Amino acid sequence: MDPNSSQRENYRKNHSSLNLHRNRAFAAKESSYKNGNTFARLVGVIALFMVSCGIAWGAHMYFTVHNAIDSASGSNSATSGKIAAKQPISVLVLGVDQGLEGRHEQGNSDTMILATANPAKNKATMTSIPRDTLVDVLGEPGNKYFMFRVNSAYEVGGSKAAMKTVSTMLNVPINYYLEVNMKALKSLVNAVGGVDVQVPFSFSYDWCDFHKGKQHLNGRHAVAYVRMRKEDPRGDYGRQLRQRQVIEAVAQKAMSVNTISNYRELVTIFNKYVKTNLTFNDMFALAMNYRNCMKNLDSGYIQGHDAWINGSSIQVASTKELQKTSDKIRTNLNLEKETLSNEETRQNELNEERNKIDWTNPNAFTNYQIFNEDSDTPETDKSTTSSSSFTGERQSSTSSSSTSSSSNNKNSKWNIFKDFK
Repeated sequence: MDPNSSQRENYRKNHSSLNLHRNRAFAAKESSYKNGNTFARLVGVIALFMVSCGIAWGAHMYFTVHNAIDSASGSNSATSGKIAAKQPISVLVLGVDQGLEGRHEQGNSDTMILATANPAKNKATMTSIPRDTLVDVLGEPGNKYFMFRVNSAYEVGGSKAAMKTVSTMLNVPINYYLEVNMKALKSLVNAVGGVDVQVPFSFSYDWCDFHKGKQHLNGRHAVAYVRMRKEDPRGDYGRQLRQRQVIEAVAQKAMSVNTISNYRELVTIFNKYVKTNLTFNDMFALAMNYRNCMKNLDSGYIQGHDAWINGSSIQVASTKELQKTSDKIRTNLNLEKETLSNEETRQNELNEERNKIDWTNPNAFTNYQIFNEDSDTPETDKSTTSSSSFTGERQSSTSSSSTSSSSNNKNSKWNIFKDFK
């Protein structure tokens, strides 16, 4: 037997005991291993798992929404220069009526709202443009049509024609557009959990009852609320007010965290019914950097004067009214005010001189005339046209001018728009 074996055995016992004591210093006491603490650890593991799932779900939501919006805009995801630099911007919101009430495929933009946002001033403007406002329609191939209702711009040239027409009428730049099919309104309101509006007066429309004061609207009631016109003492101007109410309420609810659980429905609606040139990053930057603008919102509309032109009901905006609107919008875009000089103001000036149009007269104009483009001759005085009906065709020397007068009269936009009085 090794004489040193007993010493080695004693050494192991002493050092093994020391190691155990050292390890216990980093271990929990046996008394702490209770059922309650085991449950707490289990809850912690579950919570960690849920957080991980939440992050994964949030990332999925982010990229889904990202792809949906960029698909609608038809562009890449880069943030626009003006929005990235937090500069004032303008957006033309178009509510189009494709497929509603049996109308043609392209549809008209029965809702037109020009919105601006200035993050430095924390101020926004929202200006409704009545659909029957008389304007020089621009932007479609060849600028063929001349002096129609403003909502016809979308019908003849889509959102680009609408942007160019409104931009020229008010002498303001329009950076972006947001085109929403009115079919989407019902689903959109339901997707955000309904909206609260201040009903201006009690009325019933399309089997829906509305009572003066604050009221919560679901999708079906929201559609009826914004479409009613004839019972409103302010006519289309009252309807524009209600449209702005719903649009503002939807926008605020859409940015609420309470609607995130419905993002799939919102994405589906966006993909199907919304067209825009804003990218996802644009919208994200707007939500982050421009949101305070909504706290100081100047909401209004262009006030037109009733007129009957060749048997059609039209709204004619005075030069003073157009100038006031232009000044307000340009101011919020940090632009200097400029005196308007366009086809609308020229037509007003000629009618004031030739027909003694009095803008203070509350009665509808029956003597407002359309003068030929680049001429002080009234449209009805053209020697080339035997009919007194306005043809709606530009008289410039383009390839379209070879069309016969009878064909022009047959396809007259004025005749088409008589259906939308």
